[in-house]
Amino acid sequence: MVARVRANVEKVIEGKADVVQSTLVVLLAEGHLLIEDVPGVGKTMLSKSLARSIDCSVRRIQFTPDLLPSDVTGVSIFNQNTREFEFRPGGVFANIVVGDEINRASPKTQSALLECMEERQVTVDNTTYELDLPFMVIASQNPIEMEGTYALPEAQRDRFMARVSVGYPVEAAEIAMLGSHTHSNPLDDLEPVTDAAEIAKLIGIVRQVHVAETVQRYAVALTSATRRTEDLTLGASPRATLHLVRAAKAMAAIKGRDYVLPDDVHGLAQTVLAHRLLPSVEASMSGRSTSAVLEGIIASVPVPAPTS
Repeated sequence: MVARVRANVEKVIEGKADVVQSTLVVLLAEGHLLIEDVPGVGKTMLSKSLARSIDCSVRRIQFTPDLLPSDVTGVSIFNQNTREFEFRPGGVFANIVVGDEINRASPKTQSALLECMEERQVTVDNTTYELDLPFMVIASQNPIEMEGTYALPEAQRDRFMARVSVGYPVEAAEIAMLGSHTHSNPLDDLEPVTDAAEIAKLIGIVRQVHVAETVQRYAVALTSATRRTEDLTLGASPRATLHLVRAAKAMAAIKGRDYVLPDDVHGLAQTVLAHRLLPSVEASMSGRSTSAVLEGIIASVPVPAPTS
């Protein structure tokens, strides 16, 4: 089933197999995905192609400076006929929520997603509403240096399991895109290849994947190292460790294993951890990016011998 979804998405997103795989890992690990890149490289197209590949409820929220928190979570409206308040669900009430350019909305509106993403529920006027499972937020954002954008708060970034960058396509893929995208929109021909019930079953399988103690210790060693280095002012949180292990379990399941290898954790560390970290002033002034600092940390932590 995962192979069918991957093939379906790759009909639209050509030449980006690693990005598509990371997206599926986050979906099966019950996480949320942040797609960061410059405009026009297919961030929204990736989100919509995954959403259309799964026969489930999908809502799209266009984050703009005038978007209100109630537009995201919903609002209680007084019904004159029944003389009671009625809850009108916001855009977050769906299995897959596609958030376009999340960092163009104000921090207050961005924060409306915090409870939804962590606890799969929404609280409005002291009433809590559960969100249907599976639930995944796929948010795109432009680099914060671009005009009219707000940096995501640290608490918001920490709730995204992984961050991926689509990047520019290779020449052959861009030429192929010109042939397939100029006559019609490939999204129009995309049909669902699975549904929410099947995704829920796969998520159940991922939960049962075994993680040996040595692998757990390796994940903790990686995140602990980010908290000790002087090159970072903010290291990875315990939630980051949990997300790293969950993502590794999903990767193992996709590869047909019922146990996690240290290499699964090692391969996902950059994608899962980098967006949560803040570089120190000294590191920034010396031109070292967060990814470069993290790369050095990952290389410094010994990878344990694989066990099952």
